[in-house]
Amino acid sequence: MKVTRYRNRRAVQFESDQVRVTVLAEGGHVAEMLHKATGINPLWTPPWPSIEPSEYEPAKHPEYGRTAESRLLAGIMGHNICLDIFGGPSREEAAAGLDVHGEAATAPYEFEELDGGLVMRTELPEAGLRFERTIRLAGNGWVAQFSETVENLRATDRPVGWTQHVTLGPPFLENGVTQFRAPGTRSKVYEEEFAGEKGLQKAGAEFVWPQAPLKDGRSDDLQVFTAAPVSGGFTATLMDPARAQAFFVAWSPKSKVLIGYVWGQKDYPWLGRWEENRSREAPPWNGRTVALGMEFGVSPMPETRRQMLERGRLFGVPGYRWIPARSKVRVEYCAFVATAASIPEEVRWDGAGEVSW
Repeated sequence: MKVTRYRNRRAVQFESDQVRVTVLAEGGHVAEMLHKATGINPLWTPPWPSIEPSEYEPAKHPEYGRTAESRLLAGIMGHNICLDIFGGPSREEAAAGLDVHGEAATAPYEFEELDGGLVMRTELPEAGLRFERTIRLAGNGWVAQFSETVENLRATDRPVGWTQHVTLGPPFLENGVTQFRAPGTRSKVYEEEFAGEKGLQKAGAEFVWPQAPLKDGRSDDLQVFTAAPVSGGFTATLMDPARAQAFFVAWSPKSKVLIGYVWGQKDYPWLGRWEENRSREAPPWNGRTVALGMEFGVSPMPETRRQMLERGRLFGVPGYRWIPARSKVRVEYCAFVATAASIPEEVRWDGAGEVSW
């Protein structure tokens, strides 16, 4: 494990001959999964300068806006954890200082070196939770194995949102070019206008993955990143309940780079697909951001804690997870980056260090 700086941020790195992984000290974001042979990091690097979340002050940093999302946006990069909410805080929570997607995405982390990887830990005082993540490079060095534990420090059961917010970006992500696969089933478009007039998806429409209904009566194949000059939207998809494992893969036909994640379907039954294609004009977006989130977790929609609990279920499947009092819940999943001649339709993970398709 190497202590370093990455794009003006304190970070740690570990690597194999094939892949380098970079994790940010504040927020714990997996900022980089660099495929060394091509020099491509498929994960999103925002087009604005990054600062430590602890340094953000609304009056001093207007370039990040002055909303409950600004502290997160000041330091966001790549794959961030959403815990213990997936979405925005309520008005009262925001006034009390809670950020979008909860404390874990802006908290400081402690790191411990392991053979082939690291352990990262943080405590979330407002949520009353302790979060720990282990990442190791396994197998032949191009598979990263993740193990996460959420511990409830309180004497009451806690319903939580818990989502892996994996965001892809240029140069890997290209309009009309980059391809995706996932074992999706029933899906739904975000119920409100997600990107205003610039959003193309039909709000609240239910559909079968991957054909999302559009406002003009057409449909959009979510297996190819949009070719539209401007768009934005969010869809929630239930991963196939008949499968023990769920996954998504993304592939660049130009570079042949393939990135993917595999996880237990019962751990994370939902895959959210967030599209930002130059639609957001407010700072720091400024109408120039291209990003695609493939966000797998326990909740279908990004929403407040109250909305999450009031929704309860979608398609009969729960939209949050319970962490029992004074207890721990553990999940495992993997990520990988490699090259492939074409995008695979099926991906399998042996639960140890091997991924195949």
